[in-house]
Amino acid sequence: MADNTPIDIIRSRDYDHNPASQSPSRRHGDPSTDLEHHPGAEAEDLEAKYAQDVPPDGGYGWVCVACVFWMNAHTWGINSSYGVFLSWYLSHDVFPNTSALSYAFTGGLSISCALLVAPLATYMIHVFGTRLVLNLGVFFETVSLIGSSFATQRWHIFLSQGVCFGWGMGFMFVGSVSITPQWFQKRRSLAMGINAAGSGLGGLIWSLAVGAMLPKLGLPWAFRILGIVACVVNLVCANLLRDRNKDVGSRYKAFHFPLLKRPEFLLFIGWGVLSMLGYVALLFSLANFSLSVGLSPHQGSIVSALLNLGQGLGRPFVGMFSDKLGRINIATFLSFLCGLFCLVIWVFARSMGVVSFFAVLVGTVAGTYWATVTPVLAELIGLRDLPSGLSINWIILVAPTTVSEAIALLLRDHHSKDAIYLRVQIFTGFMYIGGALCLWLVRGWKVRELVYEEQQESVPNANGGVRTNPNDEKSGQPAFPSTSLASGSQTRSTMAIFRGMVTPKKV
Repeated sequence: MADNTPIDIIRSRDYDHNPASQSPSRRHGDPSTDLEHHPGAEAEDLEAKYAQDVPPDGGYGWVCVACVFWMNAHTWGINSSYGVFLSWYLSHDVFPNTSALSYAFTGGLSISCALLVAPLATYMIHVFGTRLVLNLGVFFETVSLIGSSFATQRWHIFLSQGVCFGWGMGFMFVGSVSITPQWFQKRRSLAMGINAAGSGLGGLIWSLAVGAMLPKLGLPWAFRILGIVACVVNLVCANLLRDRNKDVGSRYKAFHFPLLKRPEFLLFIGWGVLSMLGYVALLFSLANFSLSVGLSPHQGSIVSALLNLGQGLGRPFVGMFSDKLGRINIATFLSFLCGLFCLVIWVFARSMGVVSFFAVLVGTVAGTYWATVTPVLAELIGLRDLPSGLSINWIILVAPTTVSEAIALLLRDHHSKDAIYLRVQIFTGFMYIGGALCLWLVRGWKVRELVYEEQQESVPNANGGVRTNPNDEKSGQPAFPSTSLASGSQTRSTMAIFRGMVTPKKV
């Protein structure tokens, strides 16, 4: 099987032992098959590893889950507390002559820089290994937080809390995000949900901590405490993590451009872009929205913490139900539900009670993208191409994460005292709903593909029998052709896609 053969979907048979797929390079005592003399054998060796590997579904994998959980708590969780910093900046004029729009770009800049370094981090993992990349991320994040404590001008905070923190978060995120899926198969979404819950719990802890530290200790010491604690926790976790890249034959290409020719992958990207436009606006606006309806800065920090509490509580359940009901099903439904909550609850929230209720409720579904992005993409392109697919995905998300909060601030209507954030609320709601529609179309393709495969599996083979094993035991070739949305008359049918969108099926 050639190295550039498209892998459309992870199926259970990917982990079956198939003798026919073993690479000749694995035979002992045959020097002619040395990988140094036959470069093409390296690709065959990767194929053999991918075909034979069986994820342990536990064991040391749970240690990796715990490590990624706490790393997320001290990267994305700390970043989630920026809403509290933003509220402090706006209400205390920390850096004179700095507009609210400039502050908004700082929060979005950290996320966009984290995604921007994804291709570089992916390449460095291939060349230098995962551990070096993770430790490099710890270094950048620590420098950024300690450096922010000495900032005296607005451009200082842009470089430290924005760019440098984003680099650190990006190296750690890219280095860790694909490790957990390598250890799990049946419980993959649950494990990823627990990982994603780390950012919610971290956001809860640090939103409350920052809200308490700012008035008592001041801005510089709040940053220093963040930097010291994050350095210790991330350093321990980064060096306990263990990847299985060699076992699964991961292909760490920064950009695998053939993926961009697949409409289902482009729709997946659309889901990410629209979800991030809504997510960042919601995450960084809610604390300041609380001030606009008459709540105190302390209450605003509590609301931000409750939003992160909802994320911490909701994401493991998102993962658990994804494994039971289908990863694409849950991601589509919860993305739509988040948009609906913004339109029917947030719009009418005026009191501390309602705002708090909305924060917890929407928090359970707001981060659905982060809890499901890896397993959903794995369903579409397979484990081997997952690093490359994620790399492309992150680089495309740079733009929406950079401008989302700035768009939200520009949409505020200061002429309407009772509805300053109305347009922001409508914008956020429809972004989530639009993302859900993109993923719903992907679901239609997926269901149609599964139906097509079931039909092909029952086709009589050359011996007159019915081929029930998806792999031909003699040739090691697939029993039916790859079915991308862009190939095969069966899946190109628009009506077939629409039927798949409404057909009850676990996908």
